[in-house]
Amino acid sequence: MRKIIAGLFITLDGVVEAPEKWHFPYLDQDVERSVLSLLRRTEVMLLGRRTYEEFAPHWPQQDPEDPLAALMNGRTKYVVSSTLADPAWQNTTVITLDQVAALKEEPGGDIGMSGSPSLVVTLLREGLLDELHLLMDPVVLGTGRRLFEEGAGHIPLTLTRSATSGTGVLDLTYTRA
Repeated sequence: MRKIIAGLFITLDGVVEAPEKWHFPYLDQDVERSVLSLLRRTEVMLLGRRTYEEFAPHWPQQDPEDPLAALMNGRTKYVVSSTLADPAWQNTTVITLDQVAALKEEPGGDIGMSGSPSLVVTLLREGLLDELHLLMDPVVLGTGRRLFEEGAGHIPLTLTRSATSGTGVLDLTYTRA
């Protein structure tokens, strides 16, 4: 069975919204290695609709020689959505939330997620997310959408790995307890 492995940038106070506005001062070689390592562990991408709508106009415009752009554009992508009808980004298929469990059962390599915090929480709650990788930047924003909003429910996790980058980013890996 394939695993679903999610990776998110997050602040100390749990904010995941708009990492492009606060994450880059903490981006160093350790963080880049962690992101690329996570992407290389997976063969397929799973995205929520909002993350897809942010990524789809951006990644196809990037230098095809950039290893991250090549990974993002070349991968098979599944978007969980009930409203997206005709995805334009190459190699993209729209699926429903009900189809995610079946996707895990298909043959092939693991499924990676980048961003998509609402979908991450839903998959955690449903027992479908196998690993949660948080890159926690040493910053408190005080406002913004948090990964676990009130009412997310009780989701016990086990810390299975931790490391610290040169800029103080905590690289944390959790599985369901």
